[in-house]
Amino acid sequence: MIDTRRRAQSRADAKTNPIPRIAALVTLSLAALWASLALAQDKIIKSHGYSYFGDLTYPADYTHFDYVNPDAPKGGEIALYAPGTFDSMNPYSRKGRAGRYSWMVYESLLGEMPASGGGVPADVYGEGYGLLAESLEYDEGKTWVIFNMRPEAKFADGTPVTAHDVVFSHNLFLEQGLKSYAEAVKRRVLSAEALDDHRVKFTFAEGISRRSLIDQVGGTPVFPKKWYEETGARLDEPRLDAAVGSGPYQVYSVDVNRRIVYERNPDYWGWHLPINKGRHNFDMIRIEYFADDSAAFEAFKAGEYTFRAESNSKQWATGYDFPALKDGWVVKKALPDGTPPTPTGIVFNLGRETLKDVRVRKALALAYNFEWTNESLQFGLFKQRHSFVQDSPLEAKGVPEGAELELLKSLGDVIPPEMLSEEAVMAHSSKPERLNDRRNLRKAMKLLDEAGWTVGDDGLRRNAAGEVLTIDFPIISSGAATLGAVVESYIGNLQKMGVDASYEKVDPSQYTLRNRERDYDLVFDNYRPFLEAGTGLHQMYGSKEAAFSLFNPAGLASPMVDAIIDASLETTTREDQDAALMALDRALRYERFMIPTWYNPEYWVAYWDMYEHPEELPRYALGVLDFWWYNEEKAAKLKEAGALR
Repeated sequence: MIDTRRRAQSRADAKTNPIPRIAALVTLSLAALWASLALAQDKIIKSHGYSYFGDLTYPADYTHFDYVNPDAPKGGEIALYAPGTFDSMNPYSRKGRAGRYSWMVYESLLGEMPASGGGVPADVYGEGYGLLAESLEYDEGKTWVIFNMRPEAKFADGTPVTAHDVVFSHNLFLEQGLKSYAEAVKRRVLSAEALDDHRVKFTFAEGISRRSLIDQVGGTPVFPKKWYEETGARLDEPRLDAAVGSGPYQVYSVDVNRRIVYERNPDYWGWHLPINKGRHNFDMIRIEYFADDSAAFEAFKAGEYTFRAESNSKQWATGYDFPALKDGWVVKKALPDGTPPTPTGIVFNLGRETLKDVRVRKALALAYNFEWTNESLQFGLFKQRHSFVQDSPLEAKGVPEGAELELLKSLGDVIPPEMLSEEAVMAHSSKPERLNDRRNLRKAMKLLDEAGWTVGDDGLRRNAAGEVLTIDFPIISSGAATLGAVVESYIGNLQKMGVDASYEKVDPSQYTLRNRERDYDLVFDNYRPFLEAGTGLHQMYGSKEAAFSLFNPAGLASPMVDAIIDASLETTTREDQDAALMALDRALRYERFMIPTWYNPEYWVAYWDMYEHPEELPRYALGVLDFWWYNEEKAAKLKEAGALR
């Protein structure tokens, strides 16, 4: 009884004098806070590299990537060609045409993209290893990251690369970079701060996906703050005097519209790093410019440049019969390409009112005859593309099932019912015997009739307002002749359907401008394939930046696609991620904003016989400028034979 009265009195005292109770609660709260902070500290991850799922292939003590030749000799020159013209050595300008590989002189915290394409390392996907940063640390929730930079890193002029340069570069992209990039990053990255000269911290927004945060800031090129402040240069303006970089190659000489030469820096600060072992082997990389592909090919045959990646099927099939190849001086090879082919095709400008009707897009697609084009113009060397991740495990096939089906169902009304029960959209088939497959053209014309575009007395299709169905298709004048023939045959089929269709060849600078301003109805362009989820998917396929993103030439803005991308960003296992990306492939094909054309599952290359490469190439890169090397003895023999000067 006494204990009961005491407890009752204590409760009464607490009501009239709450200070002891509050003090107790504060004590408990502080204890809980310190406990949670201690737990958070326990869950800070420190690493030599980064992968979203935390599964790095290479350990902290790796000596080099598996696919390189660690003993590859250094030296020699490799020369490639570029089409058209250039007027800038600033690769990040919103105006002008940047010189080929002008971004190659810069580095990032987590490695760089090799000039030949692909990621680093090139044998795995979605992993990054320290370059300017020797390590990084981040909390388990990925709300922040700190990069610990290498104190020995320096720009080519000897200036140290510091955390202040990293912060400056990050902010420069936000202030003067591409709008689609800047807007996306601003929503995700709250701050960048230099903790000291060699430690930089990024803090990320709450309530968003943790994808593409650490790898985004870790992959941003780092510029010299001092150079920009002294020159007053802007990132968004073209210029020939580019900022000095910290990379293994720097600009040696520039001859506008004719030639760019990059020189391997013998004093490069990072030669000792395992990430660079067996890489960056040529002393000189020379880029020769030509007005068109025909002139470029003749120059290659004459040895004016020494390595050629071939994309012209006619040339590959019939053009390589010149004396240097017959004499064994030139090597012609088809090498395996393990990456999903670039989703290239005829892209609809969805900003055009006439092309917003999917029936019109279906009709215009039916005018493309892949089978005839491939057999008659491309020597049967290509395969027809159906998917945005063709030939990968993420390619949507048949009707959705399993985890993919469950995901689609979970998104509710944003997913059309037929998406759940019908097979994935495939590119249509055509008869190869004749260009105008009458069956497909009849289907196309019926669709146009249903869409309100009927044929008048003059044979042209008009809508109820009397407006003619007009299609304008610009192509770049410096492109391969085969592309012009393909487009011309396609335009001919459109005209047979009553469409007032035309194409025009425009010079490279005008073509670049029209691309940026979306001044076209149709354009031969590409998107990017995807093998993992990331916020870059929104830049390419999402609605928020659709009106201006250079990565979204169709201007695709689909609530369904947005929802699937968002769902992919929330996945926490590879299995769920892959199911979401398969659903994304299915949705993109359903939207019919591109006519898929062709793809090549191989690299076609030809080169003067003085270069070598690892016997087994990594899956995700050809790596010509990355891990190939120069054979001095072979080069000497070519010169002795008079093959090369």
